[in-house]
Amino acid sequence: MAFPVPRPQIPRLPTRRIREIPTGQRAVRAARFNVDGNYCLTCGSDKSLKLWNPHRGTLLKTYCGHGYEVLDAAGSCDNSQICSCGADKTVILWDVATGKLVRKFRGHGGKVNCVQFNEESTVIVSGSIDTSIRCWDCRSRTSEPIQILDEAKDGVSSVQVSDHEILSGSVDGRIRRYDLRMGQVFVDFIGSPISSVCWSRDGQCSLSSSLDFTLRLLDKETGELLGDYTGHKNTEYKLDCCFNESDTHVVSGSEDGLVYFWDLVKGSLAVTLPVGKGVVQSVSYHPTQSCLLTATQGVVQLWGDETYEVDTQSAL
Repeated sequence: MAFPVPRPQIPRLPTRRIREIPTGQRAVRAARFNVDGNYCLTCGSDKSLKLWNPHRGTLLKTYCGHGYEVLDAAGSCDNSQICSCGADKTVILWDVATGKLVRKFRGHGGKVNCVQFNEESTVIVSGSIDTSIRCWDCRSRTSEPIQILDEAKDGVSSVQVSDHEILSGSVDGRIRRYDLRMGQVFVDFIGSPISSVCWSRDGQCSLSSSLDFTLRLLDKETGELLGDYTGHKNTEYKLDCCFNESDTHVVSGSEDGLVYFWDLVKGSLAVTLPVGKGVVQSVSYHPTQSCLLTATQGVVQLWGDETYEVDTQSAL
């Protein structure tokens, strides 16, 4: 006797505001969960980088070393180090526990918009307004980049890194995927300046956000357009986009103070979150839970679904 296949559960979305954190950083340029979602990083226009336990709303450490505003940051795979970048044209490697600056990398000719570790956290990848992507060896004593990717014709706004690939978005309206094993670059032309790119959780698709207020889902291998998502406002600012933890929805900030969720397959708008009156510039999804960070002006908010409970065991 065959039993019927159980119907899949409807995904729970983080529609409940759990906590609001005034960061004291004037404008928060980016809010990022770490690799396991226990803490987050916020980058501010006050030149500081801050480490938080967002589930408790507690500040753990403040890192100061940039000369101008900090624009992006990322945590290493073992949570022992942080990389950050800013408008001072530098990339900085930090020790999480001590709060000390480990190394400062210089070489970009303009402000550095985005930064990521590779999978082993041995290399930092940064993208700049100077149209280049630079790779920095964390273990080397030299501050020279080990590789420069300069195919972009305008500023690089966003980078994402997998085990052997770099995905980038540029103001020249193109998404570039660098296959480091094959030594090849694949280009998809969007047309409108791109502000954010990211991989799907399964690594088969890429999502891009552009200034024509459209998110586009592309097949990684063929570049085929699988879906587009509209309804939010994005004509001026660099806004983050991402997938939820189960790849069922795509998420974007908006210039109208809302966060938008679309059904990935249907393309329909699922829900909007009323974050605030300012631009929602940064969003970051928890790697395994229905939990979202949003940043607008100087405030970071933590959102969860109806089953969310504060993790009192989360620690640095």
